[in-house]
This record gives sequence, structure tokens and C-alpha cells, in this order.
Amino acid sequence: MALLELEGVDAFYGRIQALRGVTIKVERGEVVALIGSNGAGKTTTLRTISGLMHPNSGTVTFDGQDITRTRPSRIVGLGISQSPEGRRLFPRMSVLDNLFMGAYSRNDKPGITSDMARVFQLFPRLQERRTQIAGTLSGGEQQMLAMGRALMAKPKVLMLDEPSLGLAPILQETIFSIVREINAQGTTVMLVEQNANKALEVANRGYVLESGVIVQTGSGRELLASEEVQKAYLGM
Repeated sequence: MALLELEGVDAFYGRIQALRGVTIKVERGEVVALIGSNGAGKTTTLRTISGLMHPNSGTVTFDGQDITRTRPSRIVGLGISQSPEGRRLFPRMSVLDNLFMGAYSRNDKPGITSDMARVFQLFPRLQERRTQIAGTLSGGEQQMLAMGRALMAKPKVLMLDEPSLGLAPILQETIFSIVREINAQGTTVMLVEQNANKALEVANRGYVLESGVIVQTGSGRELLASEEVQKAYLGM
């Protein structure tokens, strides 16, 4: 049984249909990439999984449990957390306080302490900046903080929405190598990313979304080699 599964999901914004019959499976321990152009429905897919939107039809199942109509806070508690597009930090709070906000639904103090240590190991820059106000961090540091905050919820599935957006190439490399490391440590990752090349390099499998419809799926390697994907998303 897949850890996370969307089955025939339709979702609307008012009268506009954003997702059409979307079916996605994420197996335990995988990195699954969702690629597509702007407005394809990638963020809507994540919002539907995290309970911020409820689909008009279809189901979302997580760890054997139907979460289609579950409230977002409960979904975080079950083990799905998200680093959103645009980071959405608490800009006037310190790095440390932002990280603690990621663990707001937990009360296992020893676990929170060890996860904080894990975040600082993954992102040494955050440890150096732990007392700094989040809004004064560089773009790359803010992205690290958004990912670290999502990890503080101790997720079984970490959803990353455009983690490399707006970052210099060298920082993009850093972010993707950290995605690999997070996954190697046992966290399943769902990656939404406009940099299709990098996303498919780190992904076990990928899905291509166009106008709310899944048009192609395969291993990361297969999609990288696909002529259609190369033309549409890799600029070849």
C-alpha cells in the first residue's frame, strides 16, 4: 500500500477546475517530483493533500487512512508537513522561534530537542543564525528555515513547494543535496519544482501535470530522457 495516494481527484476554485482526475502514488522512502508549468495545478495538488482545499470528487489516503475531508492541523499531526512556496516564515520572529513553531503540535520534549539538533546538522547556517530575526535572513537562508520548520513537525512525508525558486544556482545545488540527505535519513519527500531538470535528478519517480491533468509519469531517469519533457520543461 502506498504511503500517500490521490485517486481521481477533481478540485475547483469557484467554477474553474484546477485538477482533473489526478491520481498520484507516493511510496514510503521515495522522492516523488511533480513538474509542470505555472498554473498547471502543482500547488493545488499540495493544498488538497494538506487539507487546505477539499476535492469535489476523488480521495486522498495517507498511511491507510482516508484524509480527504480532514482538517489541516490533524493532517500535520498524522505526519504530512509542507514547506510552502514563498517560504511564509514569521518574519519578526527569530530563527529558533520559527523552528519551534514547526513543532507546535508536539509535546515530546526530548524528540523536539533531537529534531532541532537534526535541523542544525542539515543546515549549519541556521545554527549560526539561530537568534537572528527571520525577515533579515538571505533568500537561501530563509528557504533553509522554511524546510527546517517543516521538518520540526517530524513528518513521514515532507512536501516541498518550489524550494529552489529565486535562488542563485550554487544555492539551488545546496538545497537539492539537502533534499537527498533528508530522504536518505528516512523521510519521504514530495517535491514540486519548476526546475524540472534538478527535480528529476533527485526523484525516484515523477509526474508531469498540464492544465490539471497528469499527462506523463515514470522514473526520474525516464522522464529526463523523454523527448516531450525535454522540449517542454528542460529547454532542449
